[in-house]
Amino acid sequence: MPGTAAGRGPAGGGGTAGGGGTAGSDGPATSDGPAGSGGPTQGAGPAGGTGPAGGAGPVGWREAAERALYGPGGFYLRERPANHFRTSVHASPLFAGAVAELLVRVDRALGRPPELALVDVGAGRGELLTGVLAAVPGEVAERLRPCAVERAPRPGGLDPRIGWRRELPGPEEGLVGLLFANEWLDNVPADVAEVDERGVPRLVLVDPDGRETLGPPVTGEDAAWLHRWWPPAPEPGTRAEIGRTRDVAWARAVRALGRGLAVAVDYAHTRATRPPLGTLTGFRDGREAVPVPDGSCDLTSHVALDACAEAGRHAAAEHGARGRPAPADARGGGRPVPAPDRGGAGDDSRSSARGCEGGRDGGAACPGPAGGATAPAAPSAPPPDGEPAPRGEPAAPAGRPPAAVGGEPAPPDGAPPAAVGEPVLVTQREVLRALGVTGERPPMALAARDPAAYVRALSRAGAAAELTDPSGLGSFGWLLQPVGTGLPASLASVLPSRA
Repeated sequence: MPGTAAGRGPAGGGGTAGGGGTAGSDGPATSDGPAGSGGPTQGAGPAGGTGPAGGAGPVGWREAAERALYGPGGFYLRERPANHFRTSVHASPLFAGAVAELLVRVDRALGRPPELALVDVGAGRGELLTGVLAAVPGEVAERLRPCAVERAPRPGGLDPRIGWRRELPGPEEGLVGLLFANEWLDNVPADVAEVDERGVPRLVLVDPDGRETLGPPVTGEDAAWLHRWWPPAPEPGTRAEIGRTRDVAWARAVRALGRGLAVAVDYAHTRATRPPLGTLTGFRDGREAVPVPDGSCDLTSHVALDACAEAGRHAAAEHGARGRPAPADARGGGRPVPAPDRGGAGDDSRSSARGCEGGRDGGAACPGPAGGATAPAAPSAPPPDGEPAPRGEPAAPAGRPPAAVGGEPAPPDGAPPAAVGEPVLVTQREVLRALGVTGERPPMALAARDPAAYVRALSRAGAAAELTDPSGLGSFGWLLQPVGTGLPASLASVLPSRA
């Protein structure tokens, strides 16, 4: 996967997890607790405080962000994220249509199970699930069990078919289907390290007003993670975000599936493209802002998706050790994530799953089993015309709407089979093109024959162009982790192979 996103877009652009909701909503870990476990786990450092800005002194960014985003009165419990930034979900209904097409292909590869799970992690206000339900064929919709994982309360008026829960499902639920996490991992709080004058990486401590100081040297598992995944340069002031909590969160998300495909979409970087000064930033009222952990703004940083991929690989391998068979028609492909040089990104987190809340009018339950002070960077300029910016513009032709949902073409002869459970890391541009979202302009002949249809097709082409722009949303990373199966054959045959 090429380079990295430039961060989250201002609201109205490319926003938060799950299409406008609280990314990281089901509970990133603080120090050594399970990310995504349904509430902060107090690890190292002082706990709590009385609110987002609570606490007696400076703490690490992980604890400060956990409190500011998800503590009592926190940003994501209080604010509607789409008012501050936007994601691909907000950019165009074509995105939900593409996810619906992906779901149908996963369903086919799984042999059309009697119950098909669709889990949206960091679901916001349920925008993505609502869009997918509107796009899938009726036969699939009848078997579909959509469920939002989100810390914020269930919004009023949500489709009663959508389940709502605060925590990720547990492995014991044996879900079969698709788990989708759009801009979730970037909101799983992570500590920040900065190199001091002696070349030693030290923990960055922050007060609720955003003032930073250097704390103790980074040690233990965090130091091991830095050494393996983001070794900082020796120059003083070099920074790195310690992504171990994101690895733990993603591994737990992968374990939520008994069989199927887990997908993480985010602005990301890999070891070859780590930014030397880090990426931590804030978003407020449609503009990028200085990150201040007082609950007044979103706090986000790019994701080391290659590290997450290795954690997911281990989680899927644990699944394989349990011996669940993969369907014969599943293939993999795309760009496999290379095995790292040393060690494994483990996850010793444990959490019990809570039951879903049904809709207020008899909604569905969640799917069941189915077979030295440092100064913060200055904010960027506001987006034009007051439109909220998309968070993260990482490093596509876009245009026509997704191919008819369910119209999966047969793979060409010789399409390479992929190992069961092998993660694939590609760009959003590559995946959406494989799902039929391209930027082809409609023929001029259509303008003469049916002007209204031409205008509609031109509008779709513009929306698809934004979703697949290689300098914007199209450069977002897509981490595809098959569980107990491979990628659907039609994806494997069109995603680029790793050289």
